[in-house]
Amino acid sequence: MDNDIIMTVVKVLVILLVFSALAGFTTYIERKVLAFMQRRPGPLHVGPFGLLQILADGAKLFTKEDFIPQNANRLIFMIAPVITAATAFIAMTAVPFVPGVIVSDINVGVLFVLGVMATGLYGPLLGGMAQANKWGLLGGARTAIQLLSYEVVTGLSILAPLMLVGSLSLIDINNYQAGGVSNWLIWTQPLAFFLFLIAGYAETNRTPFDLLEHEAEVIAGYATEYSGMRWGMFFIGEYANLFTISFLVSLIFLGGFNDLWFIPGAIAILLKVMFLIFLFLWTRASWPHVRPDQLMWLCWKILMPLGLLNILVTAIVIL
Repeated sequence: MDNDIIMTVVKVLVILLVFSALAGFTTYIERKVLAFMQRRPGPLHVGPFGLLQILADGAKLFTKEDFIPQNANRLIFMIAPVITAATAFIAMTAVPFVPGVIVSDINVGVLFVLGVMATGLYGPLLGGMAQANKWGLLGGARTAIQLLSYEVVTGLSILAPLMLVGSLSLIDINNYQAGGVSNWLIWTQPLAFFLFLIAGYAETNRTPFDLLEHEAEVIAGYATEYSGMRWGMFFIGEYANLFTISFLVSLIFLGGFNDLWFIPGAIAILLKVMFLIFLFLWTRASWPHVRPDQLMWLCWKILMPLGLLNILVTAIVIL
């Protein structure tokens, strides 16, 4: 039992350290990819190829003045960023990143991960409401309409694949797709794949659905009054959720960590996740922002009916 506890603690620490570092590195990759697509140099001057820009940004976050607005609710203002970062890393505990690497293999893994990620919406919501700033309040209101609405789409899109697999365990879902590319769930559930991916953009606050902090409309939304590491925790949580969604898409629809031809499973899933991360960045460079009413129209009039239709068709096929 003691060894199990020690191993669990070690896994938790490794996940915290690795994905915190990856969050910083992903900001560098994002800036370089966007710069390449938009014919700009991107990070260039700090270190070779601008790589030390990551350390410079980290030093700036740690040393920047951390203030709390005079009329803000101090306790909630301080807790909100912690909620975002904590829920992002807690959700990772049920995700099998590579074969044999999972903190807790629970039989309701999908439900746990999506439930904890949904709880993370309280971070931006409370942060926006606590800072006594109209832009923050607007950002918090957008948090409620965007994240709550797209949780519905996420849940509906995932139901049909789960009906086929007959299990909520991410390990079982991965094993269901063993046997090669032809067994991937994306071929039998293409609509569920696209619905889940689109909802993932909304839930991770990525362009074109980054309404929570739209700089052209609400300055920085829920993060307007935040600085230093409190601001940093919001965005560490956002990038951690980006990795979680990418792993979920890979595990549920793209064969997970099963071997891919001659490529070992551990490398295969990392390649899939890297491609999905690139897809998120590519979308940011290519697509304009949408208006809040367009976001809601897409959710309730297009995606939700499609999700229900997909469940109905899947049920008829199974029966």
